[in-house]
Amino acid sequence: MIQIIASDMDGTLLNDKMVISKENASAIKRAQAAGVHFIVSTGRGYTEIKPLIKDAGINCPLITLNGAQIFDENGRILSSSPIHDQLSSKIIHYLKKKKLYFEVVTSKGIFSDNKAKRIENFAELLTNVSPETPYKLAVTMAAARMELMNINYIDRYQKLVDDDHISIFKIVAFSNEGHKVLDPIKDEIQQYENLIVTSSSSSNIEINHINAQKGAALQAYADKLNVPMDNVMAIGDNNNDISMLKVAGVSYAMDNAITEVKQLATRLTASNTKDGVGKAIDELLNED
Repeated sequence: MIQIIASDMDGTLLNDKMVISKENASAIKRAQAAGVHFIVSTGRGYTEIKPLIKDAGINCPLITLNGAQIFDENGRILSSSPIHDQLSSKIIHYLKKKKLYFEVVTSKGIFSDNKAKRIENFAELLTNVSPETPYKLAVTMAAARMELMNINYIDRYQKLVDDDHISIFKIVAFSNEGHKVLDPIKDEIQQYENLIVTSSSSSNIEINHINAQKGAALQAYADKLNVPMDNVMAIGDNNNDISMLKVAGVSYAMDNAITEVKQLATRLTASNTKDGVGKAIDELLNED
């Protein structure tokens, strides 16, 4: 019997409009009403997630920043795994040297040092998940969405490292050229101690402390509830979901998932544009 359901967001729970569909939200609520614990497990930060689940009428615990922070349904921090300051400084210096645009996710929110570049990145993400969306419209939508996400802007990221009141949890680097540019950088950064590098799309790499992994966070959450992993279900589509799909007793890959995720998962559901999360949840509920 499934007691916990964990779902990724981008490419999984979110559709091509970057929102949670009514069908997905309804399935989650049915699961919760049946006594199943639903938890979001994402690379996104708390301030990015909360408006999305609130708009869908969902309240649940959150595994954020690939496992760097875990929150209960009331927004209280259950655990955190920041990147040490010296290592953060080293990563920032290296990415600047490589002339990559990147963002820094901290205990005080998400920081960018280039507003135009952030809007451009988000617009390209929208056109990737919804190719029929004209680029100019995507830019307008991206600019509007940025206002809702409480993004912070700073002229130098080193100021974040130097601030004793701020912890850095994740650094995300972007490139429209994808694997060609990012793979060598990923390989280099993975040589640093106490880091793990994953991705949530072909156009980014996500750098976290080695302890910040979705699988470890999901295991810790299940342990807290005394739920065996055989009774845990996880749903995902990309590289940063692999660790949680491995530990879950039942794992679903989205139809739009990368090949590695499809090969690993025990089951397949519809794509994120066709309410795949809701379909997977209803399938499990009907079995129980």
